[in-house]
Amino acid sequence: MTTTLKEFLAACETLGTLRLIVTSSAAVLEARGKIEKLFYAELPKGKYANMHTEGFEFHLNMDKIIQVKFETGEAKRGNFTTYAIRFLDDKQESALSLFLQWGKPGEYEPGQVEAWQALRDRYGDIWQPLPAEI
Repeated sequence: MTTTLKEFLAACETLGTLRLIVTSSAAVLEARGKIEKLFYAELPKGKYANMHTEGFEFHLNMDKIIQVKFETGEAKRGNFTTYAIRFLDDKQESALSLFLQWGKPGEYEPGQVEAWQALRDRYGDIWQPLPAEI
């Protein structure tokens, strides 16, 4: 699949409620929300996808993302499958992780897992976006 990260992020709007996770060497920030109402800006540091919600702001330098990876795993608490999309930088480190967010452990929103699987089927387990476009 050859498409841009902008097109992929638009497709992520079908995923429903997500846990957005950003990890640095000293902290982890997690926020719950949906990918929606994105807007884009080109700055000297790169092309950014942006989103403002009541609870948080989101800014992703799309120029820094060279690979997108779909992963399933086992929940750390509970016996259920987790579904993640990882946005990797040029060091193959996760710049952003999107996890499907559950209500009760293992109970996802209706159609949420199917939307994640449809994206993985469309893009593959590992996908390299075309250079960012605004």
